[in-house]
Amino acid sequence: MLRKLSGAALAAATVAVLCAAPAQAAGSGYVRLAHLSPDTPAVDVYLKANGGKLKDQRFNGVAYGAMSDYLRLPTGTYSVAMRKSGAKSDSKPVLTTQVTVADGGAYTVAGVGRYADLGLRVLRDDLKLPSGSESKIRIIQASVRAPVLDVAGTNGKAIADGVAFATTTDYRQVNPGKWTVRVMPTGGGSPSELPCTLGEGNVYSLLVLDDKKGGLKPELHIDAAGAGSVPQGGVATGLGGTERPSQLPIALLLAGLAALLAGAVTVTLRRSKTTP
Repeated sequence: MLRKLSGAALAAATVAVLCAAPAQAAGSGYVRLAHLSPDTPAVDVYLKANGGKLKDQRFNGVAYGAMSDYLRLPTGTYSVAMRKSGAKSDSKPVLTTQVTVADGGAYTVAGVGRYADLGLRVLRDDLKLPSGSESKIRIIQASVRAPVLDVAGTNGKAIADGVAFATTTDYRQVNPGKWTVRVMPTGGGSPSELPCTLGEGNVYSLLVLDDKKGGLKPELHIDAAGAGSVPQGGVATGLGGTERPSQLPIALLLAGLAALLAGAVTVTLRRSKTTP
């Protein structure tokens, strides 16, 4: 998608500016969006700043399992609405909520639960880096195939027990290095395993989804990586890298690119008007 944009050099420069931003700019925090309801169809997500600080944002066709990278936003209160994919922007939302962004705060706004009792939940993300030479991880349980599950390494090291559907655990510190994380329904059942590398000093969310092919699908998301890094949110691969981002993170990046381009055009026009 990015390759189709004109001005590839400017796009690359924009990405560099966004990636080089400080982890906590004064008066800003971080928000990411997620669709974690297994039986709910794709939705269009709307993000609106109360008070008109930013232009309203719309992200189309967000499907189950999508979790965006973090979007840095000025402090303040924002409205989040989900509508059925393709519905008119003035139609009644399926869900609405508000998130108040504090300076340096980080939040995940997620549609959770079954469709019959669907809700929007604001999760407070703890991006404080782990102490010592450790990693930090939590579990976001979004699988109805395993209403309650246990998470541990295949070496027997427990991460979390009895995690109920549509709940999120606290973060806990674990030893970094190569892991094979095993996710299993509490009381027995077929486990699913995820070979991965937990980097020293990194913060992760392990998202547990229902796999389309049956069983469970654990995904490791990098919330924050190393001292001074910008909060991330990308999916970590088994080798500790980053997979190709979903459409939702690309939409967030394009929104930032569009804002920057609009500002550049405005500055150029103003300068041309003042040139004798």
